[in-house]
Amino acid sequence: MTRGFRVVGWGTSLPDKIVTNADLEKTLDTNDEWIVDRTGIKERRVGDSTATLAIEAGRKALACAGLTGEDVDHVILATTSPDQTVPATATSVQAALGIVGGAFDVNAACSGFVYGLVVANGLILSGVHRVLLIGAETLSRITDWDDRETAVLFGDGAGALVLEATDDGSGLLSWDLGSDGTLNHILNCEIGGFIRMDGKEVFRRAVRIVVDSATKVIEGSGLGVDEIDLIVPHQANIRIIQAICQRLKIEEDKAVIVIDRYGNTSSASIPLALVDALENGRVTKGSTLLLTGFGGGMTWASAVLRWST
Repeated sequence: MTRGFRVVGWGTSLPDKIVTNADLEKTLDTNDEWIVDRTGIKERRVGDSTATLAIEAGRKALACAGLTGEDVDHVILATTSPDQTVPATATSVQAALGIVGGAFDVNAACSGFVYGLVVANGLILSGVHRVLLIGAETLSRITDWDDRETAVLFGDGAGALVLEATDDGSGLLSWDLGSDGTLNHILNCEIGGFIRMDGKEVFRRAVRIVVDSATKVIEGSGLGVDEIDLIVPHQANIRIIQAICQRLKIEEDKAVIVIDRYGNTSSASIPLALVDALENGRVTKGSTLLLTGFGGGMTWASAVLRWST
C-alpha cells in the first residue's frame, strides 16, 4: 500500500474569556442581529498567548494518542500571530512538550493549517514517523477593537492533530496550495499594526478561489462530489461557506460550522472545526473529508483526506 498517515490524537484550546455580540454593542455602532446575519458569529474567545494555546492543544492531542513529546519527530505550528518575531513560536511548544525533533512555524494566514498538513505529509512520505501539527492564533492582539468592520470577526484559539505514518492507504488523496501576492492589499496587517480588510473584495475573491481549488482536489482524488462525506472549511463567514457549498453542489449539512462560537480564528479555524466534528461522531473510519480555506496573501489551500483511526 502507499505510505500515508492516520490521525491518532487531537485536541483544542480556547481562552476562558467569551466576548459576545452584546458586549460589542456597548462600544461599536453595531448589533447582534446585523453581526449574525452578515457573518454567522454570535461570540468569540479572547485571551492567552499563541504559545499557551498551542501547548495546551498539543498536550491534549498527545494525551488523546497515548503519547509523549518524546514520541514525536517534529512539530509544525500554523500561525499568523506568533508571540515573537524570533524565534518561531513552535520552539516554545517544542520545549514545553518535550519534543526532540524539529520545530517551525508556517504562516499562510487562514490557509496555514492545510499548508502545514501538506508539509507534514511530505515529511511522513520522506520517512518521518510522527508529526504534531497545530493551528493556533491570538488575533485579538492584532484586531482594532474600535473598527466595526473587523472587530466583530476575529477570535483566539488552537487545534492540534498527531499524525502517524501508516501504509493502509489513508491520509491525503490530493492537495492544492496557491497564492496571489498581487492581492495582499485586500487583507493584511503591518508589523505593529492592526488587521485591515476590504471585506467585499475578499468575499468575491474567496468564493471563486476556494471553489476552483476544491474542485481541483476533488477531481485529483478520483472521487465524485457526492463521495465527499464532510467539508471542513475555514470559518471566515457563514455566507462564504454557504456560497462555496452551493457552487460545489455539496449539501450544506455536510459542512462543519463552528464560526458561531469561535469567530474567525485564522489558522486555528479548520482544526477547531475538525475536532468538533470528531467529538460529535461526524467522522468515522473511511470518511472522506474536504479541508479548504483562504487567507491573506491571498493564499488558498484545499486537501482531500481519507480518514483512518
